[in-house]
This record gives sequence, C-alpha cells and structure tokens, in this order.
Amino acid sequence: MTEIELGGDVKRPRRDVWLALRRGLRGRCPSCGEEKQFYRYLKVVDRCSHCGEELSHHRADDAPPYITLMIVGHIIIPLALWLETSMRPPMWVHGFLWFALAITLSLTLLSVVKGGIVGIQWANFMHGFGGNDD
Repeated sequence: MTEIELGGDVKRPRRDVWLALRRGLRGRCPSCGEEKQFYRYLKVVDRCSHCGEELSHHRADDAPPYITLMIVGHIIIPLALWLETSMRPPMWVHGFLWFALAITLSLTLLSVVKGGIVGIQWANFMHGFGGNDD
C-alpha cells in the first residue's frame, strides 16, 4: 500500500477515495462501510460503533447545499423547458409541479451529498481526519 505525505514528516497509508465516496453516498461509515453515518437527518455520528472511526470533526459546511442545488437545478430546468415547449400547461401546473419536485429532490439528495462529502474528507485526511488540526 502506498503512502501519502500530509505535510512535514507526516505520512499516512493511502485511502481509497472512490470507496469512501460510495460508502458516504450510501450513508455508511467511510472507513468500514458497516454502520450508519447519520443518527438524524443531517447529524453525523461522533464515532462509528463498528470500527471506532472518529467522525465528529468533519467540516461539510455549505458544500452539500450548493452541490444539491446544482444537481436539482440541472434536473428541473430541462424538464420544465421540455414540458413548456411540448404541452404548454397553465402556470399553476408549473408552479405546483416544479415546487413539489424541487423540495422532494432537495430533501432526498441533501443527506446523500453530505455523506459523500464526509467520505471524501475522510479519504483525503481533511479537517482532522489525518490526526492533525487544520
């Protein structure tokens, strides 16, 4: 297994970013993939009960909402344009349909995206996952 330098003389074994991302997107611990990453909707557990990995120092901050907004926008805007050009429904249909879809997609994707962000941070030793302060 290869090692990566974190700065100075600190070296750590390389972690698989794609595996940690997939585990995070599924809402599982990025280290072992066995236990849940969240104990509430968006609240990350302090420590994995299976492998003991400390997860409390993650710093997802505003990245999950921004990424979720970008994904939802790229889904809704083409669908809204297609519906308008092909069927020309009344504006109240657009208002009801796209509002409901935007809320549903946002609430569904937000925890998925946050799990992925925490997984990427873990795999790259970011924000305390490397054993040193940022």
